[in-house]
Order: sequence, then C-alpha cells, then structure tokens
Amino acid sequence: MDKVTDRSPVGGEFEPAPDDGLIICRCEEITKGEIRRAVYDGMYTLAEVRRYLRAGMGLCQGQTCRRLVMGIMAKQLNIPPDEQEPEVSRAPARPVEMRALANTTWEGVGGL
Repeated sequence: MDKVTDRSPVGGEFEPAPDDGLIICRCEEITKGEIRRAVYDGMYTLAEVRRYLRAGMGLCQGQTCRRLVMGIMAKQLNIPPDEQEPEVSRAPARPVEMRALANTTWEGVGGL
C-alpha cells in the first residue's frame, strides 16, 4: 500500500451508492456505505478501517467480513485487492491475576 501516500479524499466528492445500506460486518453492523465513507475520509488500510469502524472486531474476528471489507476498499482505492497492506494478527491476550505472578519463585534469575 506504499503507493497511496496522499491522504486527501479519494476521487473527488463522496457520492452515496444505492447499495450503501448493505450490512457487510454482521457482528458490528457496519454497512458498505460506512466502509466506503471511511476510505473517502482517509482510512486506506484494513487496520485503519478496523480501528475507525470496528469492522472485523466482533465475535467472528473478521472471519466472515474481512474479504468483503478488503474488496470494497480496493474498489474505492482503484487498486487490486492483493496490493493492499496485509493485516497484522496478534495472539489473544488473557488477563492474569497479580497473585498468580506473586507466587513466582525468582531462583536463578540474576540472583534475586
């Protein structure tokens, strides 16, 4: 996605499309129009759209909508979908109680 460095609106004035009400991300109820508008407003990577709209951050974690969102973005940006910046996946994190860490022995850790 290095080719897109200008963050000005894509393609002139934003024009609503007849199918903008179509829900793309069912978990977060994000529509096609909201995704198109996000790209128009300067969100050019999937990570940016996810943070801006929460598309793909629901229960399915983007398993059902990621390709649709990327396709809509690619069409708005006039680039092939495979030229988009890949999304960074992170391992799930689980909260740990402090008492679990407090019970750790420090033998062999720098003489502590």
